[in-house]
Amino acid sequence: MTRRSLFAPFEIIDGDRARGLVLVADHASNLLPEEYGDLGLPAAEFTRHIAYDIGVEPVTRKLAALTGAPAVMARFSRLLVDPNRGPDDPTLIRQLYDGTVVPGNYPMSPEERQKRLDAFYTPYHDAVSALIASVATAHGAAPLVISIHSFTPFMQGRERPWHVGLLWDRDDRAIRPLFAALEAEPGGLVVGDNEPYDGALRGDTMYRHCTANGFPHALIEIRQDLIAAEAGQAEWAERLAPILDALNARPDMHGIKMAGSRTGP
Repeated sequence: MTRRSLFAPFEIIDGDRARGLVLVADHASNLLPEEYGDLGLPAAEFTRHIAYDIGVEPVTRKLAALTGAPAVMARFSRLLVDPNRGPDDPTLIRQLYDGTVVPGNYPMSPEERQKRLDAFYTPYHDAVSALIASVATAHGAAPLVISIHSFTPFMQGRERPWHVGLLWDRDDRAIRPLFAALEAEPGGLVVGDNEPYDGALRGDTMYRHCTANGFPHALIEIRQDLIAAEAGQAEWAERLAPILDALNARPDMHGIKMAGSRTGP
């Protein structure tokens, strides 16, 4: 874990915005601003999935380089505040996560909660919104937004068999071609349909920036043991890049479609 006195809540990887493709990585980092120390946790906890999505930062960087697409990545640990949650979600700032108590998050005053939203959460989402808007302007049509995440192979004692999962709500424009492409890959990938999580999460990043605006999108979850090392990171970036390029080139992938959400109106 690295601390810096000047802490930026997000990083933009620039690319060809006229292509119409945007990459997003909500949980790319396990960093904390210096003022928060280690939230009362031992350093080993920041190597776990509770602090960030293992492997996602290098995969996103490689994908951006291979596709030429711009990307935005959060630079703060999800233990500080989770950018992939709505502001009213009870798991926005976790006090207990997969068996680990987070002392720095309890008790949590309303003032401290709002401070974290103002300093980290809101600037990150403003950056996501601005990047998507700039890509839409440069491309002249709705952008395709791909969110990159990773998941732990085991959770609460249960093995997760999927190599990759595709999370979605009601808009399946990007999901169906992605399923077909991944299932056609050599080696017989096990592809989860809204596994290991359900993609209908009100207020999360895809809901906030894509579902609410009718933009085509997909959230890709890669199993962490497959991208923990550099070789796996390169393998998955090289696997996904041509799939995303082909998806982005589809004529039906850049329109507005208000599909709504399974979470309600």
